[in-house]
Parts: sequence; C-alpha cells; structure tokens
Amino acid sequence: MSFIVAVDGPAGSGKSTISKMVAKKYKLTYLDTGAMYRMIAFTSIRDGVDLDNIDKVVDLLNKVSIDMKNDKFYVDGKDVSLEIRTPEVTAIVSKVAAIKEVRIKLVDLQRKISKGKDVILDGRDIGTVVFKDANLKIFLVASPEERAKRRVLDFKNKGIDEKFEDVLSEIIRRDEFDSNRNESPLKKAEDAIEIDTSFMNIDKVVEVISKLVEENKN
Repeated sequence: MSFIVAVDGPAGSGKSTISKMVAKKYKLTYLDTGAMYRMIAFTSIRDGVDLDNIDKVVDLLNKVSIDMKNDKFYVDGKDVSLEIRTPEVTAIVSKVAAIKEVRIKLVDLQRKISKGKDVILDGRDIGTVVFKDANLKIFLVASPEERAKRRVLDFKNKGIDEKFEDVLSEIIRRDEFDSNRNESPLKKAEDAIEIDTSFMNIDKVVEVISKLVEENKN
C-alpha cells in the first residue's frame, strides 16, 4: 500500500518548497511535476519546436529523455536545473502543460514513478486528475502580490534579476491561463484542504501540513 499526498495550487504558492520539507520530514518520495513540464518547455525552446505543431511536439516527446535525481533535473543526460527556472521557460510552461499529448505522457510517468511508494507530489491537477484517490489533498493559495514577492526573491537567489511588476503580471496571466485551459485546469479538488499561505512563514505551513499527514497516515 502506498501513501499519496497531493499538493496543488497556483504558481508561487510555495508548493515545491513546502513539499520538499514535508517529504524530508516523513521520508516520502518527492515528485516535482511542475519541473517535468518545465523540462519539456526547455526542450521545445532548445530544439526550436513550434508548440502549435502537435506532430512536432509528439516527436519531441518520443525522443526526449527526462530524469530527476537528488533534486537535480536532467534532459538527455544534461543537468538543466537552472535552465528550467529561467523567465523564458516560465513564459511558455503553461502553454506546454495545456497540450493534451504532453499531459498524457507526463501523467502516465508520474503514476509509474509513484507506484508502490509513499509519495508527495505538487502541481496543478494532482488531486483532481493524477491521483483522485490520494490519501491527503492540499490546495495552497496566496495573494498574487505575495507570490510575486516570493518569486522575485527566488529569482534573485538564482542570480536572475526580475522586476516585481513583471513577475506579478506574469503570475496573474498564468493564473488566468491555468484556470481556464481545457486540459486539467487548475482547480481545488472537492475533498482538498485549502491553506492560505499569504501570512504564514514556511515553517508554519509545514507544521499545519505535518499535522494533516500524521492524522491521515495513522
């Protein structure tokens, strides 16, 4: 029997950072599904693939090799952990994630990786599509302004200089796009527990989720 924790929410709500911490605390396998879509987005830029040409996208999916080891992300054997977090990739990842063929391949891969394991996954559709029967479903939210502030700081820590106004505008655009796409739109599962992280530090959010994990795992 596996134990599945699904963490969904919009861009910049703290899903990845918090999921990693909870994974470490409870020895869960952490699967960053957003990074998987970013790796496909990165590859499409690298190879000059027109995302409106589905045949070309499918060809890319059939050829590319993506892997994750020790918090590092690899495309065709090359570490692209920094490259997949650039503004260029961020600008198109929502479009990539909205492509049906991409979602089918990556959702299948997410399920295969998680089979038989105690796993925490974060994304947009984990609780609504990937694992509808997850043991625990969390939906993290925060104000667009707070999420933009976090994202700017994250960029700065990676040596990338981005203006707050530009990041805020991009987050609002992504929220609109992700919530209204045809394929697996961003939405809260009916049985998910919503946590607003706008006025909570990371440790507090981890504390709240830890209590929920312990309640549902026992």
